[in-house]
Amino acid sequence: MSRSLLSHLLAIPNSSPRITTSALSLSYQTNPGSILKRNPQCAFRCCSSVVNSQPEALSSTPPVKKRVVSGVQPTGALHLGNYLGAIRNWISLQDTYETLFFIVDLHAITLPYEALQLSKATRDTAAIYLACGIDISKASVFVQSHVRAHLELMWLLSSSTPIGWLNRMIQFKEKSRNAGDDNVGVALLTYPVLMAADILLYQSDFVPVGDDQKQHLELTRQLAERVNNMYGGRKWKKLGGRGGSIFKIPEPLIPPTGARVMSLTDGLSKVIANKIKRCKTDSFTGLEFDNPDRPECNNLLCIYQLVSGKTKEEVVLECQGMSWGSFKPLITDALVAHLQPIQMRYEEIMSEPSYLDGVLSEGAAKATGIADATLNNVYQAMGFLRQ
Repeated sequence: MSRSLLSHLLAIPNSSPRITTSALSLSYQTNPGSILKRNPQCAFRCCSSVVNSQPEALSSTPPVKKRVVSGVQPTGALHLGNYLGAIRNWISLQDTYETLFFIVDLHAITLPYEALQLSKATRDTAAIYLACGIDISKASVFVQSHVRAHLELMWLLSSSTPIGWLNRMIQFKEKSRNAGDDNVGVALLTYPVLMAADILLYQSDFVPVGDDQKQHLELTRQLAERVNNMYGGRKWKKLGGRGGSIFKIPEPLIPPTGARVMSLTDGLSKVIANKIKRCKTDSFTGLEFDNPDRPECNNLLCIYQLVSGKTKEEVVLECQGMSWGSFKPLITDALVAHLQPIQMRYEEIMSEPSYLDGVLSEGAAKATGIADATLNNVYQAMGFLRQ
């Protein structure tokens, strides 16, 4: 295996994986990485949203699927936690919902970044989506900046967003305090408005969120209600619109808890083994879930459960009497077995750039059709003269 994908999966962060949805993880996960076959079967947390895509179906037609929109940032390293907490969950979502998954490259520039790496990281991330099991016959994959409606709606929403709402955002306070005012761009303050645009653009019903993104989702909900009250209803109807609400009010969707883990980049088995060997352990006897005094133990058992496909009860029976010396080779082998097919698929995808370009182009076209319908309604309700 090459180093490019598995090292993205193998670096140990200090916090739980976040979900993003810019509509989405709208916790935005960071990530570059890497796999091909047009029928992804592998599985691995940005943000997802759910929406009714068309009027309620007649009894003679299939049930209408709700829509899920979710995304991951193309910067930093794609952690195993991102995979286990977000992307892996997307695999099952695409069988139940109409799904759109995108790379939130516009969010990647809110803090200093390497311009030369952005394009490459974006392609790598898209390839990882497919490698991990996103099936383009069921889901659309696209790049955020390829759908211009994201930026247009952000500007329109900005006119209705009180500055006090943004000043209260905890992440802005923390990051600006650490970097200093002279090193912080306006985008760091206003990116929650872009997140709101990401969600509202696709009329999302639900948004999977991590703990650090709940405040941003609440701002999105408040902003949707504010715009609906300011411009919707009879006011919109007088301008020739349908009236009623312009935006759906999204609800939070809490994903299954993922493990706090490693970045997924270096592909060699020995890299995985070295990472696992360096994982912090404790001096307790035996292994157990859910002991608040043993967070490292719970974390590694959760990883093993997820990559082995076993139930929690099966893992308890198998591992409760084990020492760390016995358990670490076990989880290492399970990780290697789980990640190798993804690595192979990533390499196939990256070897066919025209295929990946086609996937992204097709995904952006579908997303643009949905987004433009929402955007045109907003322009109309806000009173703009249209061409």
